[in-house]
Amino acid sequence: MPDRRRLTDAGIARLRAGAREYTVWDTQVAGLGVRVRPSGSRTFIYHRKTGRGVRKLSFGPAALSEVEAVRRACMEAAASGDTGASNEPREKAPRFRDFVAGPWRRDRFARCKPSTQRNFDGLLERQLLPAFGARRIDRIARRAVIRWFEACSRTAPGTANAALDLLGHILNHALALGHIGTNPTRGIARNPGRKMTRFLSREEIARLHRVLDRHAAGSRSEAQQADTIRLLLLTGCRKGEILRLRREEVKGDRLELQDSKTGPRTLLINGPARESVARRMAEGTGPWLFPSVRDPSRPQCRGLPFWYRARREAGIEDVRLHDLRHTVASQAAMNGVPLPTVAGLLGHSNVRMTMRYAHVGDREVEAAAERVGRAIMSMMGGTENLPSCGTR
Repeated sequence: MPDRRRLTDAGIARLRAGAREYTVWDTQVAGLGVRVRPSGSRTFIYHRKTGRGVRKLSFGPAALSEVEAVRRACMEAAASGDTGASNEPREKAPRFRDFVAGPWRRDRFARCKPSTQRNFDGLLERQLLPAFGARRIDRIARRAVIRWFEACSRTAPGTANAALDLLGHILNHALALGHIGTNPTRGIARNPGRKMTRFLSREEIARLHRVLDRHAAGSRSEAQQADTIRLLLLTGCRKGEILRLRREEVKGDRLELQDSKTGPRTLLINGPARESVARRMAEGTGPWLFPSVRDPSRPQCRGLPFWYRARREAGIEDVRLHDLRHTVASQAAMNGVPLPTVAGLLGHSNVRMTMRYAHVGDREVEAAAERVGRAIMSMMGGTENLPSCGTR
């Protein structure tokens, strides 16, 4: 028998993966269900009867939408769809730019965090609207998407991945509203991401520290950017969390971040970080801890151009600004900080994101295992058969 129940956001979050794929159907809207795969992914689906058979729609990952919003979209799709009872021509699908500015921005974009909205706006302005803005949304062919994606990937593979994901998100909403029958982005292979292998050694940290000290007495812009970089290295924060840090979010020995990637979070800061923050708090009175030098009512430049000079002088030109965050996590792992604690330090919503740092402390784990083994063998009276491993 089909599993039918009233779907709720909390109930969907509690659904667990089984050995085989299964679907839980909603009792409120006929045909709406959540498909749960063995991988653990949960996807909203909608099966609607039409004059030409059953039409199957996907509303994308359940984690990205609220069930009430999906119910409304299902009812809109049913109301606007062709049931076969009328010979009237279907209304033309909107152009991509109009769909983005209208239904998608109202139904999906408005629920995103401000930082996510800024990223989406940038991708739309620079990538998607120039490529697809004038096309009707049902005329965006898969081959056109692949051509655009391959051209973008040649110069900016990471940006191409992000823009393709956004395009798929938009077209999923068009699919849910019945404007298209399939999503042309589905199944397109993303560019492989850069492996996270780079973090600063102790010597490199010392060299970077000396460079930042040297420029702390330079121009106002250089001094401010040097403090920004130093704070990134001392806290492991994301770049946007520090560049858009407000004075009101500084609460003594902690930062109460209101707009981090994973939502509001509180971060305890160490002594050196407090010194950098106090130095900035003593300068200026505007809303931002790191304001624009030209316009204090706005935050500091997102690009941090001084970083490229600093890393060149420190001899670490292959290091990205985000690698400072990896450095904090790696140093924590090497100093025996438990991974759940590292996850809290970095603001990870899922500890699986932190597991990539587990290998960093392998040498320390190996040494600890050797010490434990020796202690147990000593109790068993078998130490004479163990090879020498330094001082006991």
